[in-house]
Amino acid sequence: MTGHASSVYFGLDPMWVSTCLLAVTYAVIIAEKVNRAVVALVGAGLMVLVGVLSQEEALKGIDWNTIGLLVGMMILVSVSRRSGMFQYVAVSSAKIAKAHPAGILFLLQITTAVLSALLDNVTTVLLVVPVTLAITKELDVPPYPYLFAEIFASNIGGTATLIGDPPNILIGSQVGLDFNAFVVHLTPVIIVVMVVQAIMIHLVWGKDLKATPEREARVMAMNPRDTILDWRLLKQSLAVLIAVMIAFVLARPLHLEPATIAMFGAAVLMLLDNWAHHSEKSSENIHKTFGDVEWITIFFFIGLFVVVHGVEVGGLLALLASKLVAATGGSLANAGYAILWSSAVLSAIVDNIPFVATMIPLIKSMAPAYGGADHIMPLWWCLSLGACLGGNGTLIGASANLTVAGLSERAGVPFRFMTYTCYAFPMMLVSIAICHVYVWLRYF
Repeated sequence: MTGHASSVYFGLDPMWVSTCLLAVTYAVIIAEKVNRAVVALVGAGLMVLVGVLSQEEALKGIDWNTIGLLVGMMILVSVSRRSGMFQYVAVSSAKIAKAHPAGILFLLQITTAVLSALLDNVTTVLLVVPVTLAITKELDVPPYPYLFAEIFASNIGGTATLIGDPPNILIGSQVGLDFNAFVVHLTPVIIVVMVVQAIMIHLVWGKDLKATPEREARVMAMNPRDTILDWRLLKQSLAVLIAVMIAFVLARPLHLEPATIAMFGAAVLMLLDNWAHHSEKSSENIHKTFGDVEWITIFFFIGLFVVVHGVEVGGLLALLASKLVAATGGSLANAGYAILWSSAVLSAIVDNIPFVATMIPLIKSMAPAYGGADHIMPLWWCLSLGACLGGNGTLIGASANLTVAGLSERAGVPFRFMTYTCYAFPMMLVSIAICHVYVWLRYF
């Protein structure tokens, strides 16, 4: 620590310098005047330039396993999407519900939650929302309840697995938790939360949704098979996605990291797609696939990792950890409840990705006070539940929320911040209360 202190310009305290840089970086990100990836990269660069971190130390702070997993899954989804499989699922859900508006509302929530658990929530809403808008237009029912429900379902479903929500990817990679751990510890409570959420949304909107028999007949006339654009690619995508999911489950005995599995699966699917098009189109597909990767998100993560690592090296997180342990009276249960609720409320106010990136090293610093890393495992589940579900509280709480709002506004459906928050925040608190009972019964 002293080595870093001596390298900071003018002999300034590295803790205060790194804390100021973190605060300014967060403030500019929240203001949303400058692209968040640019802000994070500038903050990372300043951490090195002012001497808080050396370039070598800065690179050590980047979690390449998280970066690889994100890129791999984005590529897999990009290629699979071209087959039309996700649209097939959405239209099939509408037909299963017999085109009844309330039934479609319920089934689209379940579809969104399941896809978010297996893919990621931003990708899922990008796939489901356009189909939802088309179905609600055919039924002549207001699309807002469906879009609202899909935001909640995407964040709830994404909480259930390692790959479903970026905060979980961060936690899993930096703490060493595998795919199975998230399923075992989080999926049981997520099922309960999803059921309660679906009931609340039905009581608020679903019971009043009605469509004429003629309108319902239009939806029933839709043929899911018409949404499939490439049957060969569909079969290849399903085969690779299933193999990737099996590999995630067997990752520990196979001694493989999630990034390796996702990147190799992505490479195999691109190779299969390339073989299927021995023409200039194969090159076009590769360029399109890499273009579909959300590079803004990737570079945001890279910059953020460096900024947070600078604060960790500066010593602030160790100080905050000791204060939190003292404030909770040394009780692991109290620490867990504090992390659960504070994560939920703060993640509704700021994007949950930078919040979790900051909290991970903070919680790690608390381990010695509670008997070591093995003893603080419940705290990671509290962080995941609070941050992922808390993101539902406002429009800026999670990336999926803003994505849906943008798509709906483009389609002429108003998505106001306060209107959403008035409905969403109380519902979010109900889901956190359920999680509080769950962690109390299971861990404390």
